[in-house]
Amino acid sequence: MLLRLLLVLVAACGLAVLVPGTAGAEGEQVVGTLQTSRSGPIEGIEVTVATVDGDEVDTAETDDDGRFEVDLPGPGQYTVTIDADSLPDGVVITGEDSRTVTVDAGRRQPVQFGLNDGSQGAGGGNVEAVQLLVDGLRFGLLIAMCAVGLSLIFGTTGLTNFAHGELVTIGALFAWWVNTGLGVPIIPAAIIAMIGGAAFGALNELGLWRPLRRRGTGLVAALVVSIGLSLLLRYLIQIVYGGFSNPYTGLGTSRAVDYGLFRLTNQSLISIVISIVVLLLVALMLQRTKIGKAMRAVADNRDLAASSGINVNRVILVVWMMGGALAALGGVLLGLSDQVRWDMGFQLLLLMFAGVTLGGLGTAYGALVGSVIVGVFVQMSTLVIPSDVKYVGGLVLLIVILVIRPQGILGSRARIG
Repeated sequence: MLLRLLLVLVAACGLAVLVPGTAGAEGEQVVGTLQTSRSGPIEGIEVTVATVDGDEVDTAETDDDGRFEVDLPGPGQYTVTIDADSLPDGVVITGEDSRTVTVDAGRRQPVQFGLNDGSQGAGGGNVEAVQLLVDGLRFGLLIAMCAVGLSLIFGTTGLTNFAHGELVTIGALFAWWVNTGLGVPIIPAAIIAMIGGAAFGALNELGLWRPLRRRGTGLVAALVVSIGLSLLLRYLIQIVYGGFSNPYTGLGTSRAVDYGLFRLTNQSLISIVISIVVLLLVALMLQRTKIGKAMRAVADNRDLAASSGINVNRVILVVWMMGGALAALGGVLLGLSDQVRWDMGFQLLLLMFAGVTLGGLGTAYGALVGSVIVGVFVQMSTLVIPSDVKYVGGLVLLIVILVIRPQGILGSRARIG
């Protein structure tokens, strides 16, 4: 009981620290970032903010990271305009050079401008395919990072956890607050977020799922509970954090580096390396350590594992903590490329389920293989379909594979009924 109270306190503190992200700034602001994949952050571009009646409020110039922020006299509608003539050679604005936004009281309203440096739609044939392949591997490894915990939770408890996406979001938001609010560098902030994610995963198990299992709650009822928990956490995050996106600070330049057949930013390269290293460590843990073997035993046959002397509840608790830590790290890596948003984990959830089901339900290695395949297929599908609907390709692949091999790639056949 004391451990549960401590975990509740940790979770309450974790949610409380998110509040300064929205209410900590005095007054209202409009903020934004000007950058492209080839040029990187664009410095020295003048941004003008005016009321809808045409009265100028203030001007600002983008800094070394391409960011700008302008203080506002109060909530209302404002027009934000950038000086398109001062953009670097080869960079053009797509669409209008002004945006009209509505700023609520106490909010920092993000403003986005579409910039094109000639890299969008450039190249063709093998070069474009190689670029999409590399992007797909990065994306697939990121999905795998989050999906391994989801697969192990299903394997050890039978729970289809629809709230796993919120573990991803909470990890990213916690790291963002530690990084921007406390000024901690991104690497220590990511480690702190993983610890917080592990604590939140333990809170899920001890405070909700273990009591439900003791009451004999069925899997269908538990699935409905997980959907309700997902909705509760997601919109609680939106209320506390807000509906805007924010980048991490202190990342350095985000200019893409040319590697010949493909281009890759330093953040994307670091994301790939970290994902591979962490997934290899997870694989070694499952194969070589006592707790890893116990996890595989519980996932294979929980009753037989219990009769063999394995503490099943302890194993499930470790699985939840590991799943929360991996989800938090996956959220941090996703925030490096896509910025931090309140619904980022939910947008990744269906692809996680696709990877887990494609690889084989309940197997960590299946989640890894399936997620990488889904990530590559989603990115490569943009060769023939619009990028706006590329996630549909991953679900189509899932349906095709399940028709051919219902147990998934690495799953084993099981008799039903």
